Amino acid sequence: MMRHGLLGLLCALFLFGGVAMATEEPAFVIVSHEGKFEVRDYPALVVAEVSVTGSRDDASNAGFRLLAAYIFGANTRRQTIAMTAPVVQERAGGETIAMTAPVTQSGGDGAWVVRFTMPSKYTLGTLPAPNDARVRLVPIPPQRYAVVRFSGLARLDDVGRQTEDLRAFMKRQQLRAIGAPSLARYNPPWTLWFMRRNEIWIPTPGAR
Repeated sequence: MMRHGLLGLLCALFLFGGVAMATEEPAFVIVSHEGKFEVRDYPALVVAEVSVTGSRDDASNAGFRLLAAYIFGANTRRQTIAMTAPVVQERAGGETIAMTAPVTQSGGDGAWVVRFTMPSKYTLGTLPAPNDARVRLVPIPPQRYAVVRFSGLARLDDVGRQTEDLRAFMKRQQLRAIGAPSLARYNPPWTLWFMRRNEIWIPTPGAR
């Protein structure tokens, strides 16, 4: 119990204290911009991810703890790895967007993937292996995303409304969804609601 409490305190200090202001975010190129919407090209990335079950918030917390343990030294080199933003969460199984799920689910249990992007200085070959087999290191190829940015608490109804807005934007732009929506959150839970940065990402063809 003490170990988990200490890990939580260290995570809070490391992620959300003064260091948080310099947290690395994955580089991207803006292909187009319209109000709160963007189309972005991301380069190839390496992520650490876990699959967890439960409600969206419970799964987010559980996944965060497992991934934070890995970057705080629960790896074969006992090496600390810098945190990046955002923390990304999506439904496991990846249905392709003919429905309002995954991000507008009504709060029931389910399977989720939670991931951290690894700092850009690392490759799959230079990262230490996780001690916990539930943590996977996965290469992500270059990808184009349609993105909507919004503030607030990212409640289910907020996320659902923003996802539908993003789909409408994609329809106007004749962009095809090729994967499930992801929720990207950039701030700690004690950030004032109007200062929070959240995004919905939907992959679309491009960025080859």
